[in-house]
Amino acid sequence: MAEKETSRVEAFSDGVFAIAITLLILEIKVPGFDSFRSNALLRQSLYRLWPSYLAFILSFTAILIMWINHHGFFKYLRTINSAFLFSNGFLLMMVTFFPFPTAVLAKYINTPAANSASAFYCGTMVLIGVGYNLIWYTSAKNRRLVKDEVTDGLIIKIRNAYWFGFFFYMACFIISFYYAIGGLVMCVSLWIFWTLLDYSRIRKNPGPKKAKGN
Repeated sequence: MAEKETSRVEAFSDGVFAIAITLLILEIKVPGFDSFRSNALLRQSLYRLWPSYLAFILSFTAILIMWINHHGFFKYLRTINSAFLFSNGFLLMMVTFFPFPTAVLAKYINTPAANSASAFYCGTMVLIGVGYNLIWYTSAKNRRLVKDEVTDGLIIKIRNAYWFGFFFYMACFIISFYYAIGGLVMCVSLWIFWTLLDYSRIRKNPGPKKAKGN
């Protein structure tokens, strides 16, 4: 029953991730009606959308990496509780919100308001980092909800990674107010770290179950 509950929550979460990643493409608008007048005008209009293309690629990659890490974390849960459901709900809320700062970044990254757009984008990543730390705390703190075969070393490793991500994104957020591209590049560079984060390397064999009556 417990495994069925975790599967239901993960399936619901997967659906939210899928919707959020699909919404990103809706922010790339078809060029205006005037572009029909010539091939050159249409090419120019499509070229001017480069900030939208860039924001789409960045955010698609970000949500994909978020989903991979979310899936990796769920492999170690043996059950769930209300606290975890609310924490996971907060994380999903921020993932669903993510297309909005993506649209803001696409519209303003090439303008004098680029610093605020970049800070808004990086600030959203800070809140997503909070979400991941919350799901760790409500499930892995004192091994509340994790499977017996998960080592303490793996739990600590994931905790340290989530804490590092939160503080790194906070630094990106602050830097963005002064140097928009610098903060954004730092934010994107951390995605390499998340891609390399291994959720399966440290495990232990719980050993054979004892026979009843022993």
